[in-house]
Amino acid sequence: MIRSAVQTGFVMLRVQEFQQCERSEWTASTSVGPASVLPLPSSLVELPRPADTSADRFLAPSIMSGRTPPLTKMDQKTGESDQIMEYFKQQVQLLKEKAMLQASVREEKKLLVENAKLKKDIEDLKKVLQEKQKRRTARQATPAQNAPKSTAPECEERGKTEESRKEGREEGEEAGLAALDQEPKVDVSRLDLRVGRIVTARKHPDADSLFVEEVDVGEAAYRTVVSGLVKDTPLEQLQNRMVVLLCNLRPSKMRGVLSQAMVMCATSQQRVEILDPPSGAVPGDRVTFQSFPGEPDKELNPKQRVWERVQADLRTDGKCVATYQGAAFEVRGKGLCKSQTMSHCGIK
Repeated sequence: MIRSAVQTGFVMLRVQEFQQCERSEWTASTSVGPASVLPLPSSLVELPRPADTSADRFLAPSIMSGRTPPLTKMDQKTGESDQIMEYFKQQVQLLKEKAMLQASVREEKKLLVENAKLKKDIEDLKKVLQEKQKRRTARQATPAQNAPKSTAPECEERGKTEESRKEGREEGEEAGLAALDQEPKVDVSRLDLRVGRIVTARKHPDADSLFVEEVDVGEAAYRTVVSGLVKDTPLEQLQNRMVVLLCNLRPSKMRGVLSQAMVMCATSQQRVEILDPPSGAVPGDRVTFQSFPGEPDKELNPKQRVWERVQADLRTDGKCVATYQGAAFEVRGKGLCKSQTMSHCGIK
């Protein structure tokens, strides 16, 4: 644009010089005096000028006057702004790198302190272990040093001691046999099986495969029961449902929730079905067996493994009735406990 303006200025100057030369030559070629000078032809009065552009009008005065165009000043300011921005970017990058370096230094110091603490703990443990080994060695060495030499009277005393031990062993065996005779038989009568009603049911907060139910078993307070029925029973089907529960297992925590009973179900490798009590049963009714009378234990002893030994004989028969060695799960005067569809399956 500047070059175009300069060229336009030179053209205008040449046109003016040409007009002056034409006037002087035309005046000299005529004999008429200055008073009778004829007007110049219209073609020579004003030659056609190129169309002015906005850039020509803007730049021509500046070129003629020798001043710097405003556009050039703007370019200069823009260049300075770019330099300032580049400087600020460099400073920001330096600050970021400095912050990262300081963070890494702090982390390194923290790790050094932790390593020193661990080394100290290891040394303390080594000292404790060495002291224990010294004490054990000293205890083992003391009896060997203090052991007296064997003599004939001592041999006689040893013989008497061995005889008394044999007699005590025989007496202990007899007492053990008597205790075995007095031990209650292991059968289904030792299980506290009751009818219950699920009051509320919800998903376990920490296990996707477990439900947590509050169950009414005819006691003053509801029992909390954790059961793994998520895959086989929708949550909606558990609300206000009547079930059969084993109530004298030792309470145990299942993923942080204490379970106080177990819902009895017919089971197979493919699926699980909850056992249904008879229609007239109410919470607290006891499930009994005609061939196995007796009162249940207050709480089953896990060491005796009563539940595991009884559970092996719990099955549904061909009519889906729950049984133990052929004896049906019965609520006296109200009916039998059944599975909906599963026959010849285990129960647990």
